[in-house]
Amino acid sequence: MFNVASPHAFISNAEWSVRCELAALYRLLAHFRMTDLIDTHISVRAPGNEGLFLINRYGVLFHEMKASDLVKIDIGGDIVDQLHVAGAVNKAGFNIHSAIHGARHDAVCIVHTHTSAGMAVAAQEEGLLPITQHALKFYGCLSYHDYEGIALNPAECPRLVTDLGSNMAMILRNHGLLAVGGSIAEAFNQIYFLERACQAQVAALTGGQRLRVPAKEVCELTARQSADEIRDNLHILAWEAALRLIDDQKSEYCS
Repeated sequence: MFNVASPHAFISNAEWSVRCELAALYRLLAHFRMTDLIDTHISVRAPGNEGLFLINRYGVLFHEMKASDLVKIDIGGDIVDQLHVAGAVNKAGFNIHSAIHGARHDAVCIVHTHTSAGMAVAAQEEGLLPITQHALKFYGCLSYHDYEGIALNPAECPRLVTDLGSNMAMILRNHGLLAVGGSIAEAFNQIYFLERACQAQVAALTGGQRLRVPAKEVCELTARQSADEIRDNLHILAWEAALRLIDDQKSEYCS
């Protein structure tokens, strides 16, 4: 957590700390070019209340995001905080997040992106190929969800949850990428490596050469080794290192 005191009497220090961390994640996605103008979202559970979440105010670009731009909403996407008694929240976009938050209590943070590489792999019949070390992080633990149109229909939510299962990452076919984490740092780790794996696959396919796939037992071993890295908290080291990339923005995004 960020040790930043809340400037608002009606927002706890714990919530303000999470707001600052979430604003930092938005800016890091902008830094790594994982944005799509005002579309896509990152959400996180508000501390102290399992049924409330923080998400971006619709219309704010990711590189502009501040703690005060984040809106506290309930599971239906309705605004419930005093900082934004009225404002724009993309409820349709939150359909995906609300379904997963409601079904997966371990999904503290959810990241959804529309990157060129992510959409390209989402459009390929075989999905993510086991051709790089980054891709093997998700070997045997990557979900897929078929495209059903823009996520406006609540009836899609149960199918989305079923398809994700217990995995921490999913490719939304013909759409984009999705990652969850038990913390903001873990969700960042998942989306970063999934995005990089997709970028590498797109680059490899353009080379016109036959692709080499490691043996099944090597793929399985690499997936287990990657899971060990999370248990050993290496994702926290990576998160702290990533934050240093935007350290000069901290006073702004924590406002």
